[in-house]
Amino acid sequence: MHNSPPLPRLILASSSSYRKELLSRLQLPFEVIAPEIDETPAADESPEATALRLARAKGEAIAQRNPDSLIISSDQVATLDGEQIGKPGNHDNALRQLIKMRGRRVIFHTALCLWDNRKPGSPVIQIENIQTFVTFRNLPDAELDAYLRIEQPYDCAGSAKNEGLGIAILERIDSVDPTALTGLPMIALTGMLRNAGMPFFGVAS
Repeated sequence: MHNSPPLPRLILASSSSYRKELLSRLQLPFEVIAPEIDETPAADESPEATALRLARAKGEAIAQRNPDSLIISSDQVATLDGEQIGKPGNHDNALRQLIKMRGRRVIFHTALCLWDNRKPGSPVIQIENIQTFVTFRNLPDAELDAYLRIEQPYDCAGSAKNEGLGIAILERIDSVDPTALTGLPMIALTGMLRNAGMPFFGVAS
């Protein structure tokens, strides 16, 4: 009889329902613990550096309290002309974002980090930034306003849910990892998990 290797404890360091849904696609048991960190960008910090620093900090915050685990953490920063675009938080801010971005190409930096702290005192950390280039359609104010009132993507950097109705306001998406834009780069993640010895399909690589 084939005995599958025991699965390591897997933790998603996030409060995002989008990341939880993406991770569930792997059909691996995991826990969700929301990290509590300050996500304010540092002065003169590049968008990529912000995403990488916060992804690492989220994982570290959970790793310190949960030994013998694999911790997945991610952070996303959207940028236009080098300027960071945060989560709008409300309708008026979201409309201003979309008006500014229409007809333009926006870069989304999605940083992914995997902490393996199964060896006390010597964690193994994998970290990577995946860029996604998104071109927004040049739509009139009325359409952008109507979209926002329907989907209310006020918790999304860039004010659009590409996995939902927001795809209708996008013209083009270019990325090596199609799930990166949603917030958790699954191609990169499965590679990191394989490096950490996670058995997929009940079989170790």
